[in-house]
Amino acid sequence: MSTHNFVVIIKPDALNRRLVGEIINRFESRGFSIIAARQFVLSKDIVEEHYREHAKSSYFNTLVEFSISGPSVVMVVNGNIRVARNVVGASTLPWECAPGTIRGDFSNNVPENLVHCSKSSEDAEREVALWEKLC
Repeated sequence: MSTHNFVVIIKPDALNRRLVGEIINRFESRGFSIIAARQFVLSKDIVEEHYREHAKSSYFNTLVEFSISGPSVVMVVNGNIRVARNVVGASTLPWECAPGTIRGDFSNNVPENLVHCSKSSEDAEREVALWEKLC
């Protein structure tokens, strides 16, 4: 299995609920390496660029507003993206995520689903280029 650098964003709801350590532990205990991490309030411009594939969706503005509503932790992580997606939960809808995943264990709402994780190596390349300079 190949490894890549990819982006994980621990969202404001996770910080509000004090789940940052738990989320980081889930990745580290599976053998992922955290290359860079920084906590800050995300800017609207970079969030809109990050989620640009959803720009025409009905939930885009809600997603952007939630993402900039408080501090987040942006991390560049190294490992297998498919495994990371299983750690997070395969769906952005928490009720579709299996127990044992971050979203399946701790989330019950959208967009307050605790964490973003790159979906593919292509997405990871774009996201790392976008966020790496800020971490």
